[in-house]
Amino acid sequence: MLVALGAVTMTLAAHAADWPGWRGIARDGITAETLPASFPAQPAPLWRAPVGHGYASPVIARGKLVVLEQADGQETARALDPATGKTLWHTAYAPAWSDEFEPGPRCTPLVDRGLVFVQSAQGEFACLSLDDGHKLWGVGFASLGMVWVPDRQSNIGAATRRGHTGSPVVAGDRVIVQVGSISGASIVAFDRLTGKQAWKSLDDATAYSSPVLRRIGGRDEFVTATCEGLVGLDARDGALQWRFPFKTGANRNVLTPVVDGDSVVFASHTTGLRRVAIHTDNEKQSAVESWLNRDLRINLSTPVLVGGHLYGLGARHDYTCIDAADGKVKWSEAGFGDVAQTIAGGGGRLLVQLDTGELRLLRATPEKYDELGRFQACGKTFSLPAWSDGTLYVRDPGSCVAYALGKP
Repeated sequence: MLVALGAVTMTLAAHAADWPGWRGIARDGITAETLPASFPAQPAPLWRAPVGHGYASPVIARGKLVVLEQADGQETARALDPATGKTLWHTAYAPAWSDEFEPGPRCTPLVDRGLVFVQSAQGEFACLSLDDGHKLWGVGFASLGMVWVPDRQSNIGAATRRGHTGSPVVAGDRVIVQVGSISGASIVAFDRLTGKQAWKSLDDATAYSSPVLRRIGGRDEFVTATCEGLVGLDARDGALQWRFPFKTGANRNVLTPVVDGDSVVFASHTTGLRRVAIHTDNEKQSAVESWLNRDLRINLSTPVLVGGHLYGLGARHDYTCIDAADGKVKWSEAGFGDVAQTIAGGGGRLLVQLDTGELRLLRATPEKYDELGRFQACGKTFSLPAWSDGTLYVRDPGSCVAYALGKP
């Protein structure tokens, strides 16, 4: 029963107001809280705290906001008081690395039952104490056969030449992470308390995508996009359950899979948006494409699924509503830039953060684009915000800012 309960572990362990990892508690970009019906034209921040460069999104759990940054030549985890922005602790966990893009950590941390899991761009994975930040254990992906590729033009594994960006998931008492070794350790599960290896799986090169843990066909599965396509692994032992192969330019699979029942929705900048149905026949599973919309070549922003519709950045900088049943566009609105990160919540509303740092409040309806408000939340950013207890936490390369938007 250890991993049979894994898919709901984070949901049960986390307080309803927490946002403990990439895309929230269930990694679907959805908060159980009701989002505001409106907000002021330019609300005053609750606080603003300086942080170093980084792409990683802020997360919050058990009264601590965790932000990753580059500081003094190191990738560093910093815990802040979510009410004041005051630093509670900071811990360096790996040497810093950068390419021609902005420097700093790229993998959003994961908080689970008092532990903080962090992963560096070049493949150093560590477990820290949420209480005081001290390192409990760590492992280098090179020891598992990952080979760093210094040639930026190489078409070998995306993450091993441009830096790891995906986040781990927890299944029961194991934490599962994408390592990127093409020698049998593409994906590895560790004991979350000790770091002891539980299983390893696949020879796929690792892309930039973050995985999800979902129940499909009656079993808990680790679902992700590698450089070879979509895969589903049994969370208990890493056994491959199904595969849907496809290749993309530069191995640039970035989005997080969106699981809808026993189907998976995924997009790339090369092949477009597709829905894949996972069929289970006795003990065997197979993946069959339900539809493919080649025009929706979504590159960087994962949509949210609300009421049978996908809301997120489409092609050509348009924000788009898509029918998840057939892949057809219901409406689109221009002017959303290269990245638009979405949080859905109660009240049928969406918070959308543009890469300019502007925040827009939308109504989640397939009828039309319905904007309820907007304001400038921070500077240019690619990081997904965190929403917790009526407060929005955003970050740009130099600061973390809190806005109390959902409180009277």
